[in-house]
Amino acid sequence: MPQSVDRALTLLGSLGDGPVTLEQAATSIGVHKSTALRLLRTLEEHGFVHRQSDRRYRLGGRLLSLAHRALEETDVRQIAAPYLSALNRRSGLTVQLAVLQDGEVLYLDELAGRRSGPGTARPSRIGRRAPASGTAIGRVLLAGLPGDGTPEDELPADLARVRRQGWAAESAEHREAVACVAAPVAGSAGRPIAACAVSAPTDRVAPVELFRMLPELLCTAEAISLAYGGSPTPRWCENRCGATPAERASRT
Repeated sequence: MPQSVDRALTLLGSLGDGPVTLEQAATSIGVHKSTALRLLRTLEEHGFVHRQSDRRYRLGGRLLSLAHRALEETDVRQIAAPYLSALNRRSGLTVQLAVLQDGEVLYLDELAGRRSGPGTARPSRIGRRAPASGTAIGRVLLAGLPGDGTPEDELPADLARVRRQGWAAESAEHREAVACVAAPVAGSAGRPIAACAVSAPTDRVAPVELFRMLPELLCTAEAISLAYGGSPTPRWCENRCGATPAERASRT
């Protein structure tokens, strides 16, 4: 590992114990204050370190947001698993869970539908990436439901509509003869941390039949949100899944 990278990582580790002065930072990595200052300024430029008014340095918001994102993406699959399994059993459709990462859809989980029929099996999408555009899951995540800070009137018309209605649909998922409907899973901050979807080949399941599963999908997405610790509007959960805020999972 390059010495500068090793020093930067060691320095970030020392900041985990609380704010430090320039002298303390230099001592923690065994360098002159001028060298420590260069490292701190570089880390500050990238948002990994913040210089306080008392001239001490602490961990920056960029590092904290990355850590929070990593935590969300790691445990949301485990929390969602029983809800996705139940939806898969009830619907007989393929069920998926995905997140938005680096502008692409990353599939975290998928349960194949029994109604796909023989000869239609395809490799699982788990761990695979896909362009966010042209997919129902991608549009749900791009729309930032229930809000990513972008005013609705500044969103493209399609994404603004998705944000208003709370779900997205696609009749040719991944440019294949597959229809899909997706809904957002909200995290603790109210923003979508993932999305779940039901899909099926259009020659096996008519799109209108897929849309009949929309209430079940919304129920599942909100039940996962509640279990994760989010705060969605329980439009369907209490009268379908029976999920309530009291069932939120402990993540401490």
